[in-house]
Amino acid sequence: MPNYNEADLPVDVHHGEMVTLNDGTTIRFESNGEAKNVMINDDFAPAATLFPGNEFTVQAGGNSFCMTCSFEDSMKIEKK
Repeated sequence: MPNYNEADLPVDVHHGEMVTLNDGTTIRFESNGEAKNVMINDDFAPAATLFPGNEFTVQAGGNSFCMTCSFEDSMKIEKK
């Protein structure tokens, strides 16, 4: 499975893929039916649970990163 970094943004990640930001923060998701559990770094508890069309923003390295989910098994991550 590919892993991405901040230079690849915006990117659609799929289950099992990860984005590593310049400050070392990692973002991934686990599917929970239609919902996506957004995982930051090595945490086992989700930072947020997103349903299709919902957004969640993370602050890391002085920047904002927005995650958006769709019905597909993917989550878009982009730098704001």
